[in-house]
Amino acid sequence: MEQATWNFIFIGITFAVYIGIAIWSRAGSTKEYYTAGGSVSPFANGMATAADWMSAATFISMAGGIAAAGYGASKFLMGWTGGFVLLTTLMVPYLRKFGKATVPDFVGDRFYSNGARLVAVICAIFICMTYIMGQMRGVGIVFSRLFDIEIWMGVMIGGGIVFFYAGLGGMKGITYTQVAQYCVMVFSYTIPVIFISIIITGNVIPQLGLIGDYTKAGPEAVQPLLQKINQISIDLGFQEYTAGTGNKIDLFCITAALMVGTAGLPHVIVRFFTVKSVKAVRKSAYWTLSFIAVIYLTAPALGMFARTNFIEEINGKKYQEAPEWFINWENQGMIAWVDKNKDGVMQYRAGNVFAGKPTYDHSNRPEAGPRIVTNEIDPSANEVYYDKDIIVLANPEMAGLPKWVIALVMAGCVAAALSTAAGLLLVLSTSVSHDLMKKILMPGISDKEEIRFARMASFGALVIAAYFGINPPSAFVAKTVAFAFGLAASSFFPTLIMGIFSKRINKQGAIAGMISGISFTLSYIIYFQFLTESKDYWFGISPEGIGFLGMIINFVIAFLVSSITPPPPKEVQEMVEEIRIPKGAGEATGH
Repeated sequence: MEQATWNFIFIGITFAVYIGIAIWSRAGSTKEYYTAGGSVSPFANGMATAADWMSAATFISMAGGIAAAGYGASKFLMGWTGGFVLLTTLMVPYLRKFGKATVPDFVGDRFYSNGARLVAVICAIFICMTYIMGQMRGVGIVFSRLFDIEIWMGVMIGGGIVFFYAGLGGMKGITYTQVAQYCVMVFSYTIPVIFISIIITGNVIPQLGLIGDYTKAGPEAVQPLLQKINQISIDLGFQEYTAGTGNKIDLFCITAALMVGTAGLPHVIVRFFTVKSVKAVRKSAYWTLSFIAVIYLTAPALGMFARTNFIEEINGKKYQEAPEWFINWENQGMIAWVDKNKDGVMQYRAGNVFAGKPTYDHSNRPEAGPRIVTNEIDPSANEVYYDKDIIVLANPEMAGLPKWVIALVMAGCVAAALSTAAGLLLVLSTSVSHDLMKKILMPGISDKEEIRFARMASFGALVIAAYFGINPPSAFVAKTVAFAFGLAASSFFPTLIMGIFSKRINKQGAIAGMISGISFTLSYIIYFQFLTESKDYWFGISPEGIGFLGMIINFVIAFLVSSITPPPPKEVQEMVEEIRIPKGAGEATGH
């Protein structure tokens, strides 16, 4: 069978399952819409949370970052996994004891103010919208390759599917859909890497292959894989693959921002409201970490194998001899070649090929030649551009794996992007319908009206996210997502921590802290990402890591303002005391 046929079979089956689950589990009440009725088992919730966690940034981009940066990409692994530990130890048990369904709900009640609730709603919208942009970009990349269409069409198709099952089923539908999506993801991520590990190193376990010998070239060329990739990197003008890169301060700040941002992400926090008790929350966390570990411990091997295959398949070959996968991705605008020295041979080296993302002369492409880019050409020796986000999708093709494996990877990438997009969309719509409309603007609306507002908000959010998925703030999905983590780190994390562990922080301090933290972080990102090409960052901290500094600003401002304003009411202080003893929690309330 043709590759397209395999793709349609795998994607069609998984889509049918997702849509079937959405119809079967459609929400009939706000409780089911927001928290799945609070009746999900820890095992199922752990699997669903892992799927929620395996976003396009994790599934599609993380391995691409590792392939390109080597050790330097460890910030993603350390930040995201460390953040989840913070989330499950410092946040979730206490918030679950509080019992409210959303983060703005906690902020509004803990800080006894609709003003604080409104600020939290605005923060949630900014965080979720930024995150959804990255997921929509990931969806577009997958569908563009799957159906051989432009990325914008892929974004529109993916957005329509997400709206259907997220808007129809709410948290109940999303939870059970994500269980199915995790199963698809774990097989699609691990099976190809096992095949490639056997081909390159002879090891059936990828993690052992990572530290094993390179055997693909035959017995006479056997050498440690890490040594081989380090030597290749040096020969091509890069630094060693296993060496750290960049500013250490920036590396620390990005890792810290990802870590504390993770602990403040509302779409992950709300997942733990779907189980019955705090005890079940802890069991869910254990299961989630186990499920996440399967993919996170495989990503470094995938990244290294992909880099090895890419270089061997492309570097030093004539364009006319380029493999089919190279031409396919070039047709979709994700790969470009500029013959700088006019020798007809593709040279992959350190440095930029041209300025920015590739733009093409659509009216002047030769019948048997590369697409002509219109960008300003960089003087470096590098002639090959590739988007890091294609690594996971292209790797099975580079390795010459069976067509059904390639189709399975396609299905996994789609599942990853859709699962997180759906969870984020629910949180955003909930923030609008429950916390903004129900709690502030229209307290008297019915459950049916509340759900209608939620679905309207979902549609509006998807339209905006689709636009930025087509015109992303960054060419790299993981980078766009990192901005969302920075916004969460500078707004929600300090507020939640202070709300749980400090009785002295009052509404004035919380509001001032959130506004200061997220305003500083958002302004910094906008300035350096959109308004200037300068890399003259403050203290060398990039926009991806500035959320850590925004978090410190939030803490400082909140404590200063609280110290010069009246303390919280006695009943609020007593509530904080009760929250800090996370036992005996019942079901989520406040619907």
